[in-house]
Amino acid sequence: MNKKALLIIPPDRFNEDELFHPKEELENAGFEVTIASTKTGEITGDNAGKAEAEVIFSDTKAEEHDVVAVIGGSGTIDHLWGNQDVIAYLKNAYDKNILVSGICAGAVVVAKTGLLSGRKGTCFPVDVMINEVKANNVEYVEQHVVAYDDIITGDGPIGAREFGQALVKRLS
Repeated sequence: MNKKALLIIPPDRFNEDELFHPKEELENAGFEVTIASTKTGEITGDNAGKAEAEVIFSDTKAEEHDVVAVIGGSGTIDHLWGNQDVIAYLKNAYDKNILVSGICAGAVVVAKTGLLSGRKGTCFPVDVMINEVKANNVEYVEQHVVAYDDIITGDGPIGAREFGQALVKRLS
């Protein structure tokens, strides 16, 4: 049986590297990857790349996946940071022992769940994101990936492949 990954992107302006590199790492390791958002259809990234959101994330059951990852991009800040449905979905996934992860602005969404409280995490190294992470009682560290058994955070485009590899390693 294939392992399954759900990658949640914003309804516009996702980061292409942060989506496509981890997706490739997961698929190369035999994962079935589903791209989800708050809407279905074609979504345009920060750099005019295209992705197809196959499902609305809230229409899926977290427990049907081995990992749920929130992908960054400028749209993540606008559409997912304050999205209580996404935050509740991640908490539910965590409660069902699903690996919860986020990269760049998506790592901030993970921090906002409270699940990383009192632990270390990373995000894109800009003040607005670092301050949000710290405001949620997470110790910010400047590295590409911070991996726990239950939560993985990544810093952004430069660390996107390493983030994908960490997801694969944790679930192998």
